[in-house]
Amino acid sequence: MNDILKNLYNTAIQRRETRLEGSYTCYLFDQGLDKILKKCGEECAEVIIAAKNSDNAGLVCEISDLLYHLAVLMAERGVSHDDVRAELEKRAAKEKNLKEIKSTDKNT
Repeated sequence: MNDILKNLYNTAIQRRETRLEGSYTCYLFDQGLDKILKKCGEECAEVIIAAKNSDNAGLVCEISDLLYHLAVLMAERGVSHDDVRAELEKRAAKEKNLKEIKSTDKNT
């Protein structure tokens, strides 16, 4: 999966640098950060809804949409695939990193 995500990111970078007429990715870059953020938020909500509906096929589609929009966001903000991979590797190396749950946490 790592190669697929890296390719997705690289495609976003290419579209940012070389605009391709009719490209949805180029449209997002042309519209700017606010539009990209709006799409990330919409896709995140759609992931949540698909997960609540127990629709795995729909969930896979929505997760894919979210990952795509996150790749566009990364390209827009100059966050590299390697930056995210390094952070995930750092987190994977941690052990016993459960945060203490506060008694006032009403979300759990």
